[in-house]
Amino acid sequence: MSVSRWLGPLGALRAAGAVAVAASLALVAAPAASAAEPPADPAAARTEVTVSPVDLDGPAISTVSVRVKNAGPQRMRSLKVAFTGPVGWAVQPSVAAVSGSLGVGDSARAEFRVRVPEKRPGFALRTFTATATYSGGDGAGAATGARTEVVGSPLPDLAAAYDNVGVTDESDTAPGDYDGDGNSFSAQKLAAVGLTPGATVRALGAELTWPDAEPGTPGNVSSAGQAITLSGQGSRLVFLGSGVGSAATGTAIVHYTDGTSGRGQFGFPNWSFDPADLHGATLVASADGRNRPDGYGNAGIAYRIFAHSVPLDASKQVAFVVLPSNGNVHVFAIGVAP
Repeated sequence: MSVSRWLGPLGALRAAGAVAVAASLALVAAPAASAAEPPADPAAARTEVTVSPVDLDGPAISTVSVRVKNAGPQRMRSLKVAFTGPVGWAVQPSVAAVSGSLGVGDSARAEFRVRVPEKRPGFALRTFTATATYSGGDGAGAATGARTEVVGSPLPDLAAAYDNVGVTDESDTAPGDYDGDGNSFSAQKLAAVGLTPGATVRALGAELTWPDAEPGTPGNVSSAGQAITLSGQGSRLVFLGSGVGSAATGTAIVHYTDGTSGRGQFGFPNWSFDPADLHGATLVASADGRNRPDGYGNAGIAYRIFAHSVPLDASKQVAFVVLPSNGNVHVFAIGVAP
């Protein structure tokens, strides 16, 4: 099938002479094999798979280059590269085979064509994954590389994502709805344990800022995959919050300024009753009682704030974090620990 036929109406957007749909493979010249190659070390998977930047200015057909480098101790043979984009995005070819073999330190490139749909408003992450399979090389048999492209902009800070009223004044409890039943933290009882608007909170090695929000106004985030701009460099990303229900866990995805990302799971106990160390959390503060729709109540019962963290690559600069997609996880503050 010709390129113009596969591209459909978009073919008119591209000049004639488009690259054929089959993968274009460029091999770096390989030195002759030595008479006695060293044995492979399966424990050291050193094959490098790198995905080039992807032009997401759709509707268009973008060309993506995948580079595979043989950093193992043996020649690499029978190399194939499979490539996938976001769900529903057409890619051709889906697999490209490399003829011949790669010497130690040599690279091959495979090109793929991706149908990029029209941009939609809002923030999104688009992940592209390349998987190389081979014999020889580092002895691992397979290696994967991925690239995540950002569409749109993350929110400028956590305050821009505030969507829940979790703290109210005891004289006006009606606006509160931390737990879905109209209950909330008491501003007076939080102040008694040092949590006042804009206060500094130290937890798990990080210095965080308690929301500078007036009682009765949104001052925490019910996590739903929001992307939050951050800056900093350190060993871990610390979250300050608590849970609604006992299943307040999820995965945070940290994106770095170099285009890479990492992820980690964390969770908070329910704001009351759960064991304080559930999900590996650390208790930060306990307020006496809570505000209910009809006023302050439940004196003698602790309603709590916790800290938890996910690991960071300390050699990289944080760009933004994507919160878990679990509305039971409520986040009041985020900070980077050295």
